[in-house]
Amino acid sequence: MSEDLILWEKDPEDAFVTLTMNRPDKMNAMNQALGDALEAAILRAVKDPDIRAVLLTGAGRAFSAGFDLGGEDFEMDADRWRDDIGENMRRFRLIREAPIPVIAAVNGFCLAGGLELMMCCDMAIAAEEAKLGEPEVRHVSAPPTLMLPWTVPMIHARHLMYTGDLIDGTEAARIHLVNKAVPRSELMDEARKLARKCARMPGASIKYAKAALNHAQQTAGLESSWTYNRETTAILHASEEGKYWMRLLKEKSLKEFLDIREAPFRDLD
Repeated sequence: MSEDLILWEKDPEDAFVTLTMNRPDKMNAMNQALGDALEAAILRAVKDPDIRAVLLTGAGRAFSAGFDLGGEDFEMDADRWRDDIGENMRRFRLIREAPIPVIAAVNGFCLAGGLELMMCCDMAIAAEEAKLGEPEVRHVSAPPTLMLPWTVPMIHARHLMYTGDLIDGTEAARIHLVNKAVPRSELMDEARKLARKCARMPGASIKYAKAALNHAQQTAGLESSWTYNRETTAILHASEEGKYWMRLLKEKSLKEFLDIREAPFRDLD
């Protein structure tokens, strides 16, 4: 685990650890190194008998802005996209299926893959002014797991997936995207209180409750929906429109790319 990319802070009183994604200059955008570090930290927590809950947050002004769009060539065919999406699915599944609760403390921007990461956690508390959404749909992209319809009513999932709109923490709580929204100054206290409560529960109670709740979603079709979404997303990215945007990402700076992407919506957002 990279101590620079994931900060590990074991609580001195209760059996939980706070993991902080630490790429604040990149708004904690997930690249290979951060993904590896997060995976290693989750596995370390799961193997530690003195840890019964994980609190996950981000350094700086973001929980996570999603997958890192800089420095890579994303103009790929469907097979390569299928492999890439599958690796992200595997990582998110690891968090979702960890036998201890993982609680997200959403301190700021929580976008695209960052939102998917949050939704694969067991519970989430957001700062009232946090910004959450799937803006990647505006450049012909899609999330790797499509957790929205498993988290919020379909009418809200459609709104976020059809428009790329961002909502604040208060609205996220209203539509049940997060459990609770609090002022930014109170976020970590509230999140630690929830982690502390989980840590004081008998470990077996949560382990088997989580297994049963996850199984309920599995039998309702979650795994099948993830697999189908992997195929549609790979096809989407490899389409002519998808290739155009990935080519534009390669040719332009990230700021220029985002300016072009957001231009049609400036009078509507």
